[in-house]
Amino acid sequence: MTDGTQCGALVSIGKLARTTGLPVRTIRFYCDAGILESHRSAGGHRMFDADSATQRLLLVRQLRSLGLGLRSIVEVLHDQRSISEVIAAESAQLDIEFRSLTWRRASLRAVEAADPTERPHRLALLAAAQDGPAVHDAIAGFWRRIFAAMTPPQFDGYVAMSIPEPPVDPSVSQVVAYAELADLVTHPELYTAVWQQIWRTQPDLIRDRRGLFTDLKDACIDVMALVSKGVQPHAGAGLDRFVDAHAAARGEQDSPQFRERLLVDATDTDHRIHRYWALTAQLFGAPATVGHAHSWLYNALADSTRPAKTG
Repeated sequence: MTDGTQCGALVSIGKLARTTGLPVRTIRFYCDAGILESHRSAGGHRMFDADSATQRLLLVRQLRSLGLGLRSIVEVLHDQRSISEVIAAESAQLDIEFRSLTWRRASLRAVEAADPTERPHRLALLAAAQDGPAVHDAIAGFWRRIFAAMTPPQFDGYVAMSIPEPPVDPSVSQVVAYAELADLVTHPELYTAVWQQIWRTQPDLIRDRRGLFTDLKDACIDVMALVSKGVQPHAGAGLDRFVDAHAAARGEQDSPQFRERLLVDATDTDHRIHRYWALTAQLFGAPATVGHAHSWLYNALADSTRPAKTG
């Protein structure tokens, strides 16, 4: 209802304020913001349709009590968005804010719990990793450079196995572990070590990197149960599948000489690689990861090339 429009029962702004329990100044503000329509009396005073104005103000009050902003409320009142849509959007925003607050709380507690001599380092570590989703994206970017040849479905599968999601409500140890992961993937030395670990000797001779990745993943999955149970690395079907994957990708056959070449300049023992997978296992809450399985296969390969003991 706009100025000059005839209506039914009209009430003054004072009467409307008493009916709804809202201050007069708030009602004036809602009028100026386009939330509430009014009619001017002959004397120039604002008058309101008793029923529609009361209902609208009560709806505004209810939506405001849920934390919705005026912009969203105006969209509802003007039928630009439904109540369900604005509530869903507000809920999603609250989820983001909640995650940010829980991350911040855990970070503060982590700095507080640190030994005074270690506090400056932990503070710097955590300050650089205050956005969990951004950290996850940075880690994914690290692996995307390693596995540039992967198809999107292949890479998505690898992400699920190798990159933990930021915890919704992290503990002190989890937020520190995630921050350390974020720091690790910024080091060029880790990238170099992981790249060499995956593609190994003569990477230029690999004909099908996508196929090699698939075969390596299957070999790791084959031995995952053994790794989780603490079974020592040994020769067998899992190792053979690992070697066959590399041989097939290079158009070669498994042989003692080929196995020895796979160990040339191997970086599987690099402490940064081991730290990455230890942190990942901690965040997944799992006894072993695909990275642990890969290391198990390396150790089995190294053992298989050693001369048998005699005597």
